Amino acid sequence: MDAGMNTSTHLKAQARCPLQEHFLPRKNSKENLDRFIPNRSAMDFDYAHYALTEGNKGKDQAAATVSSPSREAYRKQLAETMNLNHTRILAFRNKPQAPVELLPTDHSASLHHQPKLVKPRRYIPQTSERTLDAPDIVDDFYLNLLDWGSANVLAIALGHTVYLWDASSGSTSELVTIDEEKGPVTSINWAPDGRHVAVGLNNSEVQLWDSGSNRQLRTLKGCHQSRVGSLAWNNHILTTGGMDGQIVNNDVRIRSHVVETYRGHTQEVCGLKWSGSGQQLASGGNDNVVHIWDRSVASSNSTTQWLHRLEEHTSAVKALAWCPFQANLLATGGGGGDRTIKFWNTHTGACLNSVDTGSQVCSLLWSKNERELLSSHGFTQNQLTLWKYPSMVKMAELTGHTSRVLYMAQSPDGCTVASAAGDETLRFWNVFGVPETAKKAAPKAAHEPFSHVNRIR
Repeated sequence: MDAGMNTSTHLKAQARCPLQEHFLPRKNSKENLDRFIPNRSAMDFDYAHYALTEGNKGKDQAAATVSSPSREAYRKQLAETMNLNHTRILAFRNKPQAPVELLPTDHSASLHHQPKLVKPRRYIPQTSERTLDAPDIVDDFYLNLLDWGSANVLAIALGHTVYLWDASSGSTSELVTIDEEKGPVTSINWAPDGRHVAVGLNNSEVQLWDSGSNRQLRTLKGCHQSRVGSLAWNNHILTTGGMDGQIVNNDVRIRSHVVETYRGHTQEVCGLKWSGSGQQLASGGNDNVVHIWDRSVASSNSTTQWLHRLEEHTSAVKALAWCPFQANLLATGGGGGDRTIKFWNTHTGACLNSVDTGSQVCSLLWSKNERELLSSHGFTQNQLTLWKYPSMVKMAELTGHTSRVLYMAQSPDGCTVASAAGDETLRFWNVFGVPETAKKAAPKAAHEPFSHVNRIR
């Protein structure tokens, strides 16, 4: 059932079940009253019986006898000693004794323990703030056709054409249209400088383009035997993953660009992500396996051995996201047969947590400002789900797409998320809010991967 039918059903349910009190009203004030059960442990039944039967006789005799002050004092002392000085015969409870203050109250100390201010809950819009048409977008789970660069320009591949959308001005331009025998476009990824973009093709080639001048810089050939479905930049190294199961590190500064090859997947590599430090690479494949590769043990002379091989997923793993606030923490999401988000310590290879989301996990993004994780899903709701980490409590579910949300990209400031789905729409969500610091620090100058060469061959 699609999202629209779910919404209408929910509205009907609300109309049928308005808020009502579930208890019956009392006809008068004397009905439905609870019985009061006294505290019998505080009662002295023996003395009460004595006071009701023999006590009056004692009072009469005491009134007849002339008592001296010394005799009256003796009687009170005896009653106190024999626990006969009762002020209440049928007492419901014992009055507590006044607390004894052993230490003097330090009022100055309380000044240093003011109550903590509760952070107000952030408002999360439930609808997209902008929707753009994305005709001819390829509905393929294993591809990566959307990316948002550091220069605030979003790149999206629609069929054989790559389009650029400038988020600052709202303008759209066409970067390149690939020939029929080479296309369609199967992956796209911005370089760290926000100017150069890599385009993976169905014929196993990878093209490098300058978005400023709309000029092709070079073509990387000989890396793979079939389509290139995933790309990931690490400074001047462009890592490519293919349907042949191979992962190749390409140094774009030199003519012989292949510098390392990672072999471990037996089927298509559909997810690639470098860690923030650039030391570890996570790869996910259609073989349900996640590999962690470490550059410190890399060797250009032989195939590099993985650091960890994680086999707990039961379906293809495309969604990968390194945590920005905790080193060595990786989140991975499984496909339709798995439906889980798993968290890994990439230092030890241990699985820290696994959460069943109930639907195919297509993409994952960490918030840059809060300890939150956003996931995009397929059937049945085709929603975006915002999770609080580490409790993994759902904070919001964003609906609007009518087909599985295959691709997500995050704006440079970390506030806005773009999502593209098989319904041929591109939606923008203000899901992560505004950073707490009003004045942002100046961004560091990104290293330009082509600055060491005068000309790309």
